[in-house]
Amino acid sequence: DQRALLRRVVNAYTSVMADDIAAEQMAKIQEAGLDEIGFVWAGPTARGEQHYYRVQGPTFLIEYDSTQGGGNHVHSVWRDFTNDFGRDLLREHLQAARH
Repeated sequence: DQRALLRRVVNAYTSVMADDIAAEQMAKIQEAGLDEIGFVWAGPTARGEQHYYRVQGPTFLIEYDSTQGGGNHVHSVWRDFTNDFGRDLLREHLQAARH
């Protein structure tokens, strides 16, 4: 099943996160809906060839880019659309302080 394979890709990324962060990310994904996740592939499927893929849902983006040399130089990123650059200190302050 393609959804099961997609979940394995997402799990490959969350498995290297701290447990609490991984649980938070998976909760966001579940809440937004697994059926809202899409997958894009560019390039051949043969080993050693340049390729790229993207996994995107409403709350996150995974990109995997192996487009240099013989497909042996990889860059990968996980983006959290709800908190891209870490803690939102201004939001936390505004919620905690009276203005």
